[in-house]
Amino acid sequence: MTAPTAQYSRSSAGRPGTPELLRSVFRRHAAGVAVITAQDAGRPVGFTATSLNSVSADPPMLSFTIGTGSSSWPAIRDSDHLGVHILGEHQQELAGLFARSGADRFGPATGWSPGPYGVPVLDGVLAWLVCRAVARVPAGEHRVIIGEAIAGDPAGEGRPLLYHQGRFNALRD
Repeated sequence: MTAPTAQYSRSSAGRPGTPELLRSVFRRHAAGVAVITAQDAGRPVGFTATSLNSVSADPPMLSFTIGTGSSSWPAIRDSDHLGVHILGEHQQELAGLFARSGADRFGPATGWSPGPYGVPVLDGVLAWLVCRAVARVPAGEHRVIIGEAIAGDPAGEGRPLLYHQGRFNALRD
């Protein structure tokens, strides 16, 4: 017995895969917001990421992506240890600061301290991890970074910050 042939209208057949199509589809995908940090020759660096994913519980591994044109890329490329911070809805300004090119991300308005392995740990986040970088996988003009969690704290309070339709958002009740 053969499966019935699907009937597609022009609109349901989709559009050819393009960067614009991918961006349009992912604008509809709500993602959590994280800040990734590292040390670069003794100075802290970091950027906002919405590509954070759990990879494995045992061993505890996660992934995120970074563009190779990012000012943070050289530090992420060269660091053995990285910080991953889950932002709360009260941290929209911090998310914007770490997303802005040329911003003084670790200026006086940013609370942080050196954490395990000297990784910058941000104050007031919902949760943080320090990870050992185990792989940097090429993916177009980006790299998928895979890290193994080796320390952290899930005890922050509040609700998560989300990124949707090109903006930072809070959950609705």
